[in-house]
Amino acid sequence: MRKVPLLAPALCALLVAAPRGGELHLCLRGDPKSLDPLMVTDEPSEVIRYLTSGVLLRLNRRTQQIEPELASAWKVDDAGRRITFRLRPNVRFSDGTPFDAADVEYTLKRLADPVLAPPAGEVFRTAAKIQRFRRPNPLEISLEFAAPVSALELLFDEVPLLSSRSPVKEKAVLGPFRLAQYRRGVSLRLERNPNYWKLDSSATRLPYLDAIVLEIQLNRDIELTRFRRGELQLISNLDADNFDRLRRQAPGEAVDAGASLESEMLWFNQSTAAPIAEYRKAWFRSQAFRRAISEAISRKDIVRLVFRGLAVEASGPFSPAAKFWYNSRLSPPEQDTDSARRRLAAGGFRWRDGYLLDPGGRAVEFSLITNSGNRNRARIAALVQEDLAKLGVKVNVTALDFPALIERLNHTHDYEACLLSLSGIDLDPNDQMNVWLSSSSHHPWNPRQAKPATPWEADIDRLMREQAASYDPQVRRGAIGRLQEIVREQAPVIFLVHPHALMAVGSAVHGLEPSSLKPRLLWNAERLYLEQPVAGKR
Repeated sequence: MRKVPLLAPALCALLVAAPRGGELHLCLRGDPKSLDPLMVTDEPSEVIRYLTSGVLLRLNRRTQQIEPELASAWKVDDAGRRITFRLRPNVRFSDGTPFDAADVEYTLKRLADPVLAPPAGEVFRTAAKIQRFRRPNPLEISLEFAAPVSALELLFDEVPLLSSRSPVKEKAVLGPFRLAQYRRGVSLRLERNPNYWKLDSSATRLPYLDAIVLEIQLNRDIELTRFRRGELQLISNLDADNFDRLRRQAPGEAVDAGASLESEMLWFNQSTAAPIAEYRKAWFRSQAFRRAISEAISRKDIVRLVFRGLAVEASGPFSPAAKFWYNSRLSPPEQDTDSARRRLAAGGFRWRDGYLLDPGGRAVEFSLITNSGNRNRARIAALVQEDLAKLGVKVNVTALDFPALIERLNHTHDYEACLLSLSGIDLDPNDQMNVWLSSSSHHPWNPRQAKPATPWEADIDRLMREQAASYDPQVRRGAIGRLQEIVREQAPVIFLVHPHALMAVGSAVHGLEPSSLKPRLLWNAERLYLEQPVAGKR
């Protein structure tokens, strides 16, 4: 168990600590849907949970390594079937209630409750069912699982610990900040947790900041204007246009953390329930057709013209930001219209007067739906339309509001192709289980299959289950590497680009370690501090 020594006051006076105090201001893109840390489903709620909740283990967003938090030490046994945590002593919740192993057990039982069914606990109700708790003393707890759990430690980065005894229930927190005020549609004010357990190297209690004020602002352009006026100190998510403006006006305040985990992607509807003509489904089920479409699209143009160079071409579902999982042997497909034509010809397609015809002599034309109000996606759709016209394919782009889009994707299946992003995903492949399993309701191209429709989908199912059942990282890496190869070979989803993680940082903010992983600028919020003005200077 790691201990932090208390320094004598005289010695403390000799050490230079970061200045305490001040308020950090930034924006959320909407009100949180829930302030209950177990019921988080949206990004604003997740930001608040991250800043206020304590966890046993924490993923370092820069190194992508697991580090101790409220557990000072841990040990995994029985090939991932058991994990034992040693807890830090003398830790208290924000209201003064002591923290111990009973609180860990209480939290995990609530997460696993099938009646309450908290979104944050889905994994503990499925792949990571806890069969037994052991608490030999107040500072030690062991969890025993029914089967090996892959990435076991990573699960606890997202388990917000609750008090089993506090009279204020979930309002008692273990994170660096606590919620002090919420004005719906206006702002949330988080103030320093006076009982936060962390000390810096000078034995100064963290966090340094007095408060973080999260203002509700949906308009990205207004957000940037307020940042430039000094009303905001951070922007965690800039689009390429606003980032380009900022780096020209104030290059020192524009931060590019490189490729994010997110992907812009396109797929064709292969669902048997889709109310579209069978001959069109035959196109979409043709590997030659899908590969040809993929080869006809210029990813370089999307990077250059849509994202102003602030994206990387995609070779598959895993971004280079997912360092351990990214299959570097696969390179992004180059635009090659001649190769695309050869693939189509081998699949029985032909051309007449410049138009592509299927084996039955019908002109190849399809509709592409995407969400309205996203200027980058509208630009991507226009480039896809232009590239496929060179192949003799007519693409009709339809922008829908998001609820209407989701209705078509998840319920009526009334669409032919879709352009969307794979976003909000975690670093570990298990977070994409609902994307790749053929039985999943979120399997993009053909959801809810009773059994895999193709041998290669059966292979993907097997690989996802194989990696999920193993605690060996190399076994998992091999399975995910092969999955990426199958996705490249079969192109059920055509991955286009991975946008960069773009941020804005005011010159007064110090201690930042920007990351492409969320929360990009706030993952070490307890160590952020503001430069204090020098007396007599402005």
